[in-house]
Amino acid sequence: MRIPVLALLLSLTAARPALATQLAPAIPDTPVGHVLQAWLDAFNSGDHARIDVYCKKYEHPNPPERMTAFARQVGGFDLVAIGASEPRRISFQVKEKKSSTIAVGKLALTDGESARIADFSLRAIPPGMRPEDLDIKVDAALRARVLDGIAAKLTEFYVYPEVAKKMIDAMRAHQKKGEYDAVTDGDALALRLTRDLRAVSHDGHLRIFTSPEALPQQDPGDDDPPTPADRVFMERANCGFDRIEHLPHNIGYVKFNFFGAPAVCGPIATAAMGFVANVDALVFDLRENGGGDPDMVSYVVSYLFANRTHVNDLWERKTNKTTEYWTKPELPGKKIVDKPVYVLTSKATFSGGEEFTYDLKSLKRATIVGETTGGGAHPTAAKRLDDHFGIGVPTGRPINPVTKKDWEGTGVEPDVKVPADRALDKALELARARLDGAHPQPPRR
Repeated sequence: MRIPVLALLLSLTAARPALATQLAPAIPDTPVGHVLQAWLDAFNSGDHARIDVYCKKYEHPNPPERMTAFARQVGGFDLVAIGASEPRRISFQVKEKKSSTIAVGKLALTDGESARIADFSLRAIPPGMRPEDLDIKVDAALRARVLDGIAAKLTEFYVYPEVAKKMIDAMRAHQKKGEYDAVTDGDALALRLTRDLRAVSHDGHLRIFTSPEALPQQDPGDDDPPTPADRVFMERANCGFDRIEHLPHNIGYVKFNFFGAPAVCGPIATAAMGFVANVDALVFDLRENGGGDPDMVSYVVSYLFANRTHVNDLWERKTNKTTEYWTKPELPGKKIVDKPVYVLTSKATFSGGEEFTYDLKSLKRATIVGETTGGGAHPTAAKRLDDHFGIGVPTGRPINPVTKKDWEGTGVEPDVKVPADRALDKALELARARLDGAHPQPPRR
C-alpha cells in the first residue's frame, strides 16, 4: 500500500463555509505574525518567483514548485481566524478562495532571533468536526506509545534494517535527554519526530502523521481500492492533469502533478493522451509532480511503447517479494510510439514523478530537461501507531531492469541541465530543432 495521493498536498475534504461578510482578523505584530503575513502574501500571489523568494527567506519546508501548484488549485486563502498566538508560535484558520473548505494552520519559528520556520502544518476540517477537534493533545503515556510504535514498525518494515536501527537509536537518545517531554501538541510531535528520523535516514518518504479521526485498527493493504476521500480528491484535482495543449509546430504539452490510481484516473489519462495523439513531438511537464501510484506510472508510460516493455520492479523487504511493472500492449486510444518525447523536471519532482523520468531515461525513450529531481525512490506504506498517529514507512526499493539501480538520495540527472523555470523553453527549442531536421523546409525560389 502506498501513502494515499491525498497526503501529497493536503486533506481537502469539504468543510463548513465561513460567513461571506466576516472581516479578516488582524495578524499580530509579532515575529511569527510577520511570517504568517509573508506566507499569505506569497501564496495568494500565485507567482512562482515570489513564492520561491518567500520559501528561501524563511526556509519553508515545502518546495516552492509544490506550493505554487497548490496555490493554483485552491485559488489562494482568505484568513478567517487567529487562534492561540505567542511571539514565535501561532494557530490560524484559512478558507480556500475556490471552495468553502476551511483549514486549520499552525506555524512556529525556531528559537532565537531568526525568522526561520520550525514547524508549518495545514489541515482541512473534516465534515462534522470543529477546529478544536483537530487538536491532538499528547501526554506522557501517548508519547511513549507513539515512540514504541515507531521503533516496532521501523524494525519490522523499513527497507534497510541497519538504517532502521540507527534511526531508533537516535530517537531513543533524544527521548532519554527529555527532548520530547515538553511537546504536547500532536502535529508538533509528528513534525519533530519526522525531522529526527530523516536526519539519520535522509529518506524523504519517511514521515510521522496525525489524524483527527481515529485510524482503522487494520492497516490498508496493497490491493485496497482508493478511499472515498482519495477518490474525491483525485476527481476534484482532475487526477493531477493540469494542462494539456497543442503548441506551435504541432508539439504536444501534458502537465500533470501526481499519479492517481488507474481505477479512478485511467480514463482521464487516456483522454489526455488522446488529445495529443497526433503530435510530432511531446513534452511531459513533471516539474510539480510529487508522485503517486506506480500502476499509473506504467499506465501512462505504456502510451509511448508499441510492444510490451519491462519498465520497473519493486522489491519489498519484509516479504522478499519483487513485483514487476510492464507496459500494457493494449490500451484505449492511439499510442505515440515514434515521436520524440521530452520530460521536464525540477527539484520538486519526486517519487513516482522520478520513476516516470527514470524509466523513460533508462529506456532511452525521452530526453530529460531541467533540474536533478528530489531523490525519493522508496515505496511507502501507512502503518497505524495509535488512534491518531501513524507512520509512512518505506518498505522496499525499486530495481530498474536496465540499470539495476534506483534514484534514492541522488535524484534523476537530466540530459540537459537548465533551471526549472527555463526547462519548457529549452525543451521546445530542442523539439523544434529536431523537427526541422526531420522535415527540412524546401528551398525558396
